[in-house]
Amino acid sequence: MKLFNDKGLSSIGKKLLRRKETIAIAESVTSGLLQFAFSTIKDASCFYQGGLTAYNIGQKFKHLQVDPVHALAVNSVSQKVASEMAQQVCILFKSNWGIGITGYATPEPSSENKVFAFYAIAYQNKIKAKGKLTPNKTEPTDIQLYYTNKIINKILQL
Repeated sequence: MKLFNDKGLSSIGKKLLRRKETIAIAESVTSGLLQFAFSTIKDASCFYQGGLTAYNIGQKFKHLQVDPVHALAVNSVSQKVASEMAQQVCILFKSNWGIGITGYATPEPSSENKVFAFYAIAYQNKIKAKGKLTPNKTEPTDIQLYYTNKIINKILQL
């Protein structure tokens, strides 16, 4: 069973190795799937610095320095939070690239019973790409895999 865009992951790994750059991941809604995906790339230990899964506001503030007032107002799900996560993971892991993603894999009242995620990709602590992902899936695991593969594809475009 194929979970990830393995060809895309391999291309990312080769590019990072060629450029002698590193990457780190801060995730919430994908709950470690992006970290898992990157750990499967050949020679990952040469460019993958690691990651952090912060699932609630307290942990996002403590470890990723997200703005707590804003995060409380949006249940930690916004473009601003994803961008702060991406930038702070670069600092935390001393990495060239950082990925931040936060959102919903199951409908919740605070999300108007919709599922979506915000992501940001930082390079040298500046946001290079950001956006909102809206899946057409219904199962939480399928939604998390959708988000993971979409992020892999977004990095390939940079």
